Amino acid sequence: MAVKCPKCETVNPPDSKFCKECATALPPSEKPQISVTRTLETAADELARGTVFAERYEIIEELGAGGMGRVYRTYDKKIEEEVALKLIRPEIAAEKRTVERFRNEIKTARKISHKNVCRTHDLGEEGRALFITMEYVRGEDLKSVIRRMKVLAPGTAVSIARQVAEGLGEAHRLGVVHRDLKPGNIMIDKEGSAKIMDFGIARSLLRAGTTAEGAIIGTPEYMSPEQVEGKPADERADIYALGVILFEMVTGRPPFEGETALAVAHKHKYEPAPDARTLNPQLPVALGRLILRSMEKEREKRYQGTAELLADLATVEAALPSTERLPGRAPSRTKPATSKTITVKITPRKLIIPAVALAAVITGTVFIWRPWIPREGPPVFSSDRPSIAILPLADRTGQKDFG
Repeated sequence: MAVKCPKCETVNPPDSKFCKECATALPPSEKPQISVTRTLETAADELARGTVFAERYEIIEELGAGGMGRVYRTYDKKIEEEVALKLIRPEIAAEKRTVERFRNEIKTARKISHKNVCRTHDLGEEGRALFITMEYVRGEDLKSVIRRMKVLAPGTAVSIARQVAEGLGEAHRLGVVHRDLKPGNIMIDKEGSAKIMDFGIARSLLRAGTTAEGAIIGTPEYMSPEQVEGKPADERADIYALGVILFEMVTGRPPFEGETALAVAHKHKYEPAPDARTLNPQLPVALGRLILRSMEKEREKRYQGTAELLADLATVEAALPSTERLPGRAPSRTKPATSKTITVKITPRKLIIPAVALAAVITGTVFIWRPWIPREGPPVFSSDRPSIAILPLADRTGQKDFG
């Protein structure tokens, strides 16, 4: 409701505190004005366990919070299954340009159908709240895995990188670049499979984006040099981020750290990437080279696509000892026992009958032939020369002499 100045009677906007004409302090509006941010914050606070949001999503638990908003595990009553719901931060949702960008990019992100990509369902609005629904992955994010395990084995790290690269490859094929790839939005499910989340801020390369050139989008620790400069990012920016993630998996820390986001971004732009083998000397040389090439400052020197990166990852993985390679593979990808294995394995049940029969034959033979085996008595010689044999103390032959 507009506020009239008590001095000059100028009509001012309802949120004005001073008159725009005479700068006189204005009385408060008759009706309290609630900002968009306050309304959305209240809505977010109400998403407690058991709350039904948008008359459809029953809140089970909060999964976490990040730069874009809060993420909840919910039960979708319409499709009768669990989904993840991301409630976008009020200040982001209030920007019409941002909302339109999300809407356009999610249309493209929904087309990505790959086992290593978390499926995006929809972009919705409830009142003034903006939310995204996506596939719910039961597991933990890669950042939590690294914190818990400190340093991942080379086989495990290569396997995760390979799966992420395969998921990125499908997205890139459709013209979608993630632009904010980091361990926090890579989920590792209970079977050890990796799934990329949050293509919500990705920019479609097949259509004109609404993101102005010069805007920086991403997380400083995983941001490519061209993103730091505000230049358009293509699939090679995702490859750079994956190289940083690989570095962190095998060393336990990102390659560049600093007290501020600006300091970290500056290092990505100007400082040469460190060799992961300086922090982990046990790392295979080929894997160290792969990480360094992924993090080249000039994108022309990096892997130019995921196919090229995957080929080198396969070479590195094949060179690892089997004891290091197998733990890094998801169980779902491990080949089951084949007929070749069956031919060399005989179950105990199949061995019982022939084993018993063989034992019976051997035992019977021993008992039958045992009376005919001369245990005591002189040996028989073919020579005519007399011989002498030393008998046991107990004489059971009944003979007194030998000839």
